[in-house]
Amino acid sequence: MGPPGGRGSSGARGSLQHLLLFLLFVGPFNCFASYSRATELFYSLNEGLPAGVLIGSLARDLRLPTAGSQQAASLQPPLSFTLASHGLGGQYVQLDNRSGELHTSAVEIDREALCVESSGATIFGGSAAVSSSPSPESCLLLLDVLVLPQEYFRLVKVKIAIRDVNDNAPRFPVPHIRLWVPENAPVNTRLAIEHPALDPDMGTNGVQTYRLRDNYGVFTLDVEENENGERTPYLIVMGALDRETQDEYVTVIVAEDGGTPPLVGSATLTIGISDINDNCPQFNDSQLNVTLYGNSSLGTHVATVHAVDMDLGSNAQITYSYSQKVPQPSRDLFHLNESTGAITLSTKVDGDTPRLHRLIILGNGPGCIPAVITVLVTIIKVMMRPPEVVPRFIANEVEGVVYLKELEPINTPIAFFTIKDPDEKYKVSCYLDGDGPFRLSPYKPYNNEYLLETTKPLDFETQQLYEISVVAWNSEGFHVKKVVKVQVLDDNDNSPVFSEQLIELSIEENNVPNAFLTKLHATDADSGERGQVSYFLGPDAPSYFALDKTTGVLTVSTQLDREEKEKYRYTVKAVDSGFPQRESIATVTITVLDKNDNSPRFINKDFSFFVPENFPGFGEIGVISVTDADAGQNGWVALSVLNGSDIFVIDTGKGVLRAKVSLDREQQSSYVLWIEAVDGGDPALSSTAKITILLLDINDNPPLVLFPQSNMSYLLVLPSTLPGSPITEVYAVDKDTGMNAVIAYSIIGRRGPRPESFRIDPKTGNITLEESLMQNDYGLYRLLVKVSDHGYPEPLHSTVMVNLFVNDTVSNESYIESLLRKEPDISVEEKQPQISIEPTHKKMESASCMPTLVALSIISLGSIALVTGMGIYICLRKGKKHHRADENLEVQIPLNGRINLHMLEKKPVEISNI
Repeated sequence: MGPPGGRGSSGARGSLQHLLLFLLFVGPFNCFASYSRATELFYSLNEGLPAGVLIGSLARDLRLPTAGSQQAASLQPPLSFTLASHGLGGQYVQLDNRSGELHTSAVEIDREALCVESSGATIFGGSAAVSSSPSPESCLLLLDVLVLPQEYFRLVKVKIAIRDVNDNAPRFPVPHIRLWVPENAPVNTRLAIEHPALDPDMGTNGVQTYRLRDNYGVFTLDVEENENGERTPYLIVMGALDRETQDEYVTVIVAEDGGTPPLVGSATLTIGISDINDNCPQFNDSQLNVTLYGNSSLGTHVATVHAVDMDLGSNAQITYSYSQKVPQPSRDLFHLNESTGAITLSTKVDGDTPRLHRLIILGNGPGCIPAVITVLVTIIKVMMRPPEVVPRFIANEVEGVVYLKELEPINTPIAFFTIKDPDEKYKVSCYLDGDGPFRLSPYKPYNNEYLLETTKPLDFETQQLYEISVVAWNSEGFHVKKVVKVQVLDDNDNSPVFSEQLIELSIEENNVPNAFLTKLHATDADSGERGQVSYFLGPDAPSYFALDKTTGVLTVSTQLDREEKEKYRYTVKAVDSGFPQRESIATVTITVLDKNDNSPRFINKDFSFFVPENFPGFGEIGVISVTDADAGQNGWVALSVLNGSDIFVIDTGKGVLRAKVSLDREQQSSYVLWIEAVDGGDPALSSTAKITILLLDINDNPPLVLFPQSNMSYLLVLPSTLPGSPITEVYAVDKDTGMNAVIAYSIIGRRGPRPESFRIDPKTGNITLEESLMQNDYGLYRLLVKVSDHGYPEPLHSTVMVNLFVNDTVSNESYIESLLRKEPDISVEEKQPQISIEPTHKKMESASCMPTLVALSIISLGSIALVTGMGIYICLRKGKKHHRADENLEVQIPLNGRINLHMLEKKPVEISNI
């Protein structure tokens, strides 16, 4: 056994080895546990969304405590969400560190830019890779999000699928596409168009269909889709083609996607018809007769044959040869140029040479039966030498052809001709044979010298080639002919000419973008490049009109609005390719036709009219103004009353609003109507407006006296009443408003022992005692009170008789009542009541009077209520103090006159106290 210390050291080493083994065994499972806390979330959204759109809530979708909940508030430290990488993918999103909500950022997501390589691209931390998503159209944005604290720690893999929207129109890679079709192509021939349109959008938002704007009745389009989903347009021949009839077709190919609404793109498609050898050479004549003098020198031009082939290029190449029927001596005597068809004398004519030669010449084309022409050459035997014609050309001459530019000035010299007799025995003359603006005249002072010159400018567009002959003959009748060909060279002397100088077009408003308007056509009489025409818009043309330079197709790129502008007028130019360039100008007028796209519009949404009451029936209340921006029938507007049609009517054409009956403000002070405007379009459009009619008060109601209720009532006044004490009151109301309802009170007639003892308050109608009553003042007092309003133009009034009996008691009521039944002799004093409110009689605008009238009405009603309350209170107080006496009291009141009493009742009402 070893020492204790040794045993302890060995035990420690053994424990350490066991710990290492345990860690090695547990370590991989620990890693696996951490990995298992990784989570994957999948979201999807449309491209092009603005900033702040919610993509998803990580806390909610991971079932973690959400922000604001009680569980989240108790977490210390709180939950936090952090992007593990801020690469390319991170710039498109914003992550709330507390709530875990994922929103779009200010950087707009463009699916086509994000997944430009392939439809399955994945963006992660600034790098792109191929996605494993099963969808071929997926475009994924991958984010790594870390969730803390430790007890909630996990790595979240967020996948965001970007959905495609139709935000790209199809676009052809080239603006002009050219396709060649052989003229013998059979019907249903299919030719692929090598430049199909491209659309960055995916699926149905990509290119779906193609069409031709003008198929000329011989073409159509078909679309084939390959395994990769790529669509290729094919041109299909639907009719017979003939290059010699039309060698080119120019149209527009339109590509359309499947979005809603669909977007389109277009390009110019030029279909060239390639030539095939379907025409053979042909001679214009079947026989040519030629005369040749026997003394003609070698190389003398005898004749030229010319055949025509309507084909092009190698298919139109013609060679000339003698037929096998032409004998060898004739072949040896006359040389035939197989390219030009020129026949010249190759050997000398002698006495043994036959005088008549029949030359059968063949015009040969590739794959064709030769065309045949016969040239009869008659040789005239000459005993003397013919005259000689020696040309010396001044103008440019090549192989007997003189080249002159058109528009050369008059008298342009072409050549000098020397005419002479080789034997110097005979007189020689000459003349010019042939048509054309040429003249041959002697050139003095020299003999036998002649100048050939022009007599007027040449015009290439009228005639390009002239063939004239200078003929010399001697006195013996021998003729010699020198043929001269004049080729006119084209110059850029013609401007393009439009088929119409004023091009009038029309199009309905709200047209589709890039709508076809017309195809301009201009011609140029010049040849070659000088006659090629290009088209341009004038400087006054709006920018949204487009003109194809080559085809002359005029389009409008935007929607036109007739209400914004109905007519467009601008110029277009046709420019040739000569030098210097020539151009011509035409005027384009476009009329935008109306569609019913505008509802009728009232000038105001709400109309208010102030009308005096008692306005006569069918009088004009006001005019409802309504407009419709459309034209013609679409702009016709009919008005109708939706409610209140039993009272009001409107002129449907002029908009005049009328009331069928007279209106009474006291019955109804205002009316609210709804007016509908309907246009004449199909379908019709409509709108409504609110009409408020406020009735202005007219002074048509006199004041109504409510107290005293009868002219036969009376009141006992004690002689002990102190001056200034209220005795009674006159209370009246007026159904009118404003100044028409402001009431003033006045005493216009008095009767009694001392009638001036009483006065009335003009505002309140309170009657008070002015002076102390004496012994002589006992008796019956009768006061005629006038109750007048302040109406305009004429105030209205009512009257009431106030009876006051001054005495200590009432002992004989029947006697007093008999006195009251007698009509008193009271002289009327027309004295206007003095009141602080002075009515104005100025005519005011109804709109400015309304607030004042309403305020005065409120004040008047308040005052009436106050006065009524005070009167009731006084009446109750006095009723308790005084009682009717039992004895009869007889008082004689002399009446000097008679007066009509208003509101006289048969049964008198007795008032003992107020």
